[in-house]
Amino acid sequence: MDDAPLRWIDGQREATARLLRDWSAINSGSRNLAGLARMCDAVRAEFTSLGGEMRLLRLEPEQAIDPAGNAVAMPLGQAISIVKRPSAPARVLLNIHYDTVFGPDHPFQSVSQTDFDTLVGPGVVDAKGGLVVMLTAMRAFEQSDVTERLGWEVLINPDEEIGSPGSTPLLREAAARNHVGLLFEPAMADGNLVGARKGSGNFTAIVRGRAAHAGRDFHQGRSAIVALADLITRVDAMQAQLEGTTINCGKVEGGGALNIVPDLAIGRFNARAATPEQASLIESSFTQLAQDVARTRDGISIDLRGGFHAPPKILDERTSRLMDLILDAARELGMSLTHQPSGGASDGNKLAAAGLPVVDTLGPVGGYLHSDREYVRISSLTERAKLTALVLIKLATGARIT
Repeated sequence: MDDAPLRWIDGQREATARLLRDWSAINSGSRNLAGLARMCDAVRAEFTSLGGEMRLLRLEPEQAIDPAGNAVAMPLGQAISIVKRPSAPARVLLNIHYDTVFGPDHPFQSVSQTDFDTLVGPGVVDAKGGLVVMLTAMRAFEQSDVTERLGWEVLINPDEEIGSPGSTPLLREAAARNHVGLLFEPAMADGNLVGARKGSGNFTAIVRGRAAHAGRDFHQGRSAIVALADLITRVDAMQAQLEGTTINCGKVEGGGALNIVPDLAIGRFNARAATPEQASLIESSFTQLAQDVARTRDGISIDLRGGFHAPPKILDERTSRLMDLILDAARELGMSLTHQPSGGASDGNKLAAAGLPVVDTLGPVGGYLHSDREYVRISSLTERAKLTALVLIKLATGARIT
């Protein structure tokens, strides 16, 4: 095997760090449409060097519930699709997102290098560092002498941090066109990969009661907040009985003036389940609990919306073979890696549910995701790019997992 493409990556440390600084300085919070547009343009400018057919894909708006309990359409950014050699005998999907959890009003906006090997900044590891790894690996692969044997499709989406509501159909379609999937979510803090993942579901409980003067007519009112508190307590008790699951009420909205019995309360929940059976049980049990609260409290109605947007990702036989291929490539490069389960979900869950063998933590090594301490190990940008490039070469030269 010609190792010139891998040796080329060794010289890209400064270039990858510089590109990551530039990209992380662009605020691309999932709801910041202007920032997403700037980030989209910056990414397209770099990925153009790969060739292939590039398209911008408009996403359908997300259907959400506003603080008044009304259904609203939330606009989303655009996805980037690039396809090259779609008729090749082996085809791989490479995917990662360019949105972050940090909106334009979040205080964490700047990028700093705290030591020789550490960058701290919004999205440096989740997942703009993954974008850099993917781009660098593909630039190296396109320098190899085996490119004609492997076709690839790149899908870069703007809404993963809010559950990929608009790009989920694109992910399913891409899964049907390819043989394997490589995703560039961050590795574990020790560099290892994630195998199985729990599924993730979001639920919104819209509780309506009856307003009344809290002094003169208190007993004529029906408190939506009290009813929601009852539901939260019952849901918490339910999840305590389902081993391997978690249900977190992450946000509560409702009420107004303190002398009014509140007639509206909204609870927003996230649930995690290790198996499809657990996910189904949570959905049905949640619905039953909401009905029970409404039935036992006069004047209360509960509209429960949502469900599991990311099914549990099971490490099946084909995905295990893909994982083995990646771990073998890592050993060839002197990296000692293994894999472990995670409670976190990614777009890999959706691709796996659509039938695609996928490994989804080929991004760089770092930590403190989703916090103002988020960091990336600079050296891991080229390390993971070499690993990915070698995997692509192996897929192009006959490695099969299906």
